[in-house]
Amino acid sequence: MQGRPNAPRSRRRIWLAAAALLLAALPGAWALEAPSGKVVLTISGPLRSPNDGKGQASFDMAMLAALPQHSFTTKTPWYQGPRKFTGPLLRDVLAAAGVDTSQQGRKLEARAINDYKVTIPLDDAQRHEVLLARLMDDRPMAVRDKGPLFIIYPFDKDEQLRNTVYYGRSAWQLKALAVQ
Repeated sequence: MQGRPNAPRSRRRIWLAAAALLLAALPGAWALEAPSGKVVLTISGPLRSPNDGKGQASFDMAMLAALPQHSFTTKTPWYQGPRKFTGPLLRDVLAAAGVDTSQQGRKLEARAINDYKVTIPLDDAQRHEVLLARLMDDRPMAVRDKGPLFIIYPFDKDEQLRNTVYYGRSAWQLKALAVQ
């Protein structure tokens, strides 16, 4: 019964996340709920669902956890052996923020806590099951473990992803995405 007191709030967040995904395609029809906890990710650029008064979409960890969650296990160059990663698909996070992913040639600039920057074709989020991982091996990732957020590709699912181009796009300690 420990989780019971928060059950209505959790259901509300899940419902709001699902509604955001469904309504994100309708310009002006949905405003993303403002985060109630510490902001862990901001998305800037042309958005239909800004929620912070600055034209950006800000997410706390609970908002990201309320989106549909996906998991896969994959080997990476950064860890010994395969690791399980869990989180929302990058495309679902972008949809919740109201990013129009239909325009060809758009890019994302991913920025990490240490100001590492990498450019990712927006098309990657549509073509691959790219995760915005918030859990590794079913546990939240600390900053020292490349967390709290990590863009991760399903390297074991597609041999073509196992190269320096996609490894370089896997930004850990992610804090911001800028749609260009």
